[in-house]
Amino acid sequence: MITATNLGFPRIGADRQFKRALEAYWAGMIAQEDLHEVALQIRRDNWLAQQHAGLGHIPSNDFSLYDHVLDAVAMVGAVPSRYDWSGQTVDLDTYFAMARGRAGEGGVPAMEMTKWFDTNYHYLVPEFEAGQSFRLASTKPIDEFVEAKRLGVHTRPVLVGPVSLLLLGKAKDPHVDKLALLDSLLDVYEPALADLAEAGADWVQIDEPCLVLDMDDGAKTALGRAYQRLARVSPKLKLLIATYFGDLRDNLPAVLSLPVAALHVDLVRAPAQLDDVPSRLPAGMALSVGVVDGRNVWKTDLGTAMATVEKAVNVLGSDRVLIAPSCSLLHSPVDLDLETRLDDEFKSWLAFAKQKIAEIVILTRAVNKGPASVSQALAENAAGMESRRTSPRIHNQLVKDRVAAIKPSMLERSSPFAKRQPTQRDALKLPAFPTTTIGSFPQTNEIRTARAALRKGEMDRTSYDEFLRQEIRRTIEFQERIGIDVLVHGESERNDMVEYFGEQLEGFVSTTKAWVQSYGSRCVKPPIIFGDLSRPQPMTVEWSRYAQSLTGKPMKGMLTGPITILQWSFVRDDQPRSETCKQIALAIRDEVADLEAAGIRLIQIDEPAVREGLPLRRDDWDEYLRWAVDCFRLASSGVADTTQIHTHMCYSEFNDIIESIAAFDADVISIEASRSDMDLLDAFVRFRYPNQIGPGVYDIHSPRVPSAEEMTRLLGKALDVLSVDQIWVNPDCGLKTRQWEQVEPALTNMVEAARSMRERAAAHTR
Repeated sequence: MITATNLGFPRIGADRQFKRALEAYWAGMIAQEDLHEVALQIRRDNWLAQQHAGLGHIPSNDFSLYDHVLDAVAMVGAVPSRYDWSGQTVDLDTYFAMARGRAGEGGVPAMEMTKWFDTNYHYLVPEFEAGQSFRLASTKPIDEFVEAKRLGVHTRPVLVGPVSLLLLGKAKDPHVDKLALLDSLLDVYEPALADLAEAGADWVQIDEPCLVLDMDDGAKTALGRAYQRLARVSPKLKLLIATYFGDLRDNLPAVLSLPVAALHVDLVRAPAQLDDVPSRLPAGMALSVGVVDGRNVWKTDLGTAMATVEKAVNVLGSDRVLIAPSCSLLHSPVDLDLETRLDDEFKSWLAFAKQKIAEIVILTRAVNKGPASVSQALAENAAGMESRRTSPRIHNQLVKDRVAAIKPSMLERSSPFAKRQPTQRDALKLPAFPTTTIGSFPQTNEIRTARAALRKGEMDRTSYDEFLRQEIRRTIEFQERIGIDVLVHGESERNDMVEYFGEQLEGFVSTTKAWVQSYGSRCVKPPIIFGDLSRPQPMTVEWSRYAQSLTGKPMKGMLTGPITILQWSFVRDDQPRSETCKQIALAIRDEVADLEAAGIRLIQIDEPAVREGLPLRRDDWDEYLRWAVDCFRLASSGVADTTQIHTHMCYSEFNDIIESIAAFDADVISIEASRSDMDLLDAFVRFRYPNQIGPGVYDIHSPRVPSAEEMTRLLGKALDVLSVDQIWVNPDCGLKTRQWEQVEPALTNMVEAARSMRERAAAHTR
């Protein structure tokens, strides 16, 4: 019989209760025991719900207090030396110090954070130092397996694979060979697996997502060596290697040679694997087929999925096939039943994590017992699929015609940067090392309360707008008081940098409870792109015009770029993503033109998602980069030379795509640089990037306040490789998630650092 399985479930709770508990713990409002009690209840709810739904393999150790990669770091004791760890069990203070840094006197920065493959989830990057050693420093996987067992739920523990853990990490010492650490790392994985077997586990899921990346021969050899050892730990354990987000391609032979019991493949992102993998699978190895999309919200076409499963069964037999989502449901909202704002027709097109589990069970029963056993469910699914295909809500011929009429000239600025720069310098009259921020300021409890009151009808629109005007005035007065050169209005009217625009564009729909984890306690509620996109009216102009009226300093208009809106939304899957992106770009182009007409001379079009949207295989990059660059240029190029276009990109390794970043032709790009200690500038230096750069000088994802001296040191490193007229001074990212008591001293120190650099530059020229 085929087995219904899952690779992972959302951790935040159906009502984001873990987010609130985590932030309350950090604020000192609840004790550690209270935090663990909330976590325990979420795990219980998740396990029991999946058991009740009828899953055969239910994951454990898929819950995390912050990040599953950080959990793996804690398990193997790879705590960077700056945290002064005792070397025994990784305690909660050390765990959160790695995630968030330590504030105050003698504080230390957090570990570097970057995107999990091509998703909007962030993971903590493991750090490997000279003389790196490992030890079993956390028994979380065993503890949570036992915890579920006591509830009467037999689970399949999930571990981050040792090879992926090394490949995803960063060697802080250039002489450290990450893969040379494998044998020492396996010395920890082996007792962890042995303990799981002793506790009663029969299957263990080991995630090796790096197997869908380009891997060299050394990594493939390491993979074989790792699993030769791990497979011998216990005859009681069956190991399942989970891959997702792409296809195995040339890594398939190395994977098929592993002595493991099962392999999981993502047949949503890479359906062609079904043509190759089952027929090449070694005798005795089972195949987990990921046929339910774990990353999007659309209902699975159960008829098509059933045909896919049956194709695998015809080759392997039912006993060697498991049905699963394409990847962990971490990337999916929790429960569609909680949505109250969506109409019945639209809801009939969707499935969240709870509903995806039900789809897996229906598919399993349909194949095991025949379609008649779930005929009503299959009929309802077919009706929903047909409704979506034929709905007039999806198609807008005017939008399609406008995309078809795009001309190459619409992708070009009037003049090259070398000519625009002196024109903008004369128009803006900014000092050397001009200071600015990325856009958002703290979203205070007062702002959230007012927004909720408006939504509930407890505050009228006039009162709400007046409240927002006062927030904008306060933000501008603060920036003027400390001496920031280019101001922003603070975005107090915006709930999220993508959702805000999605609520105003035709072809989007927003939800009330479709939250997903971005990192730690940070949750986002991506809007859903269901149809052709257009802008009925200006979205940001009135707030920007009002903000500019309050100051004589230049004000930046703040927009989210087309690639980021695409990447951070749940995107329609019935047309190419590039086509949807062009539609968004035209809407943003219209907004840029209206901002310019309103007198806004600096316009920032944020594109933090460009790097994460890059296909995982290098062979697939060119097509994506071509249309991504075109879409940004389409959105940004319809302005005069005197209008300065900014963009922002965070947590991006730019080395491999620096030519495409330059092709965006933004006048100023701001990047994350502080956590990498300005290392990310190397790509811009080697390429001789001609335009202006704002390398972030402090990490806004941590509550610690860096000193002016620390930021001056970072700017000094930037000045070693960039010219004075290239450098802007700004934080790494927006300040939305921070508190004013952190933001005020940090920005004050940032302005002081910029002034110090100006004095240094002036002294050098005398």
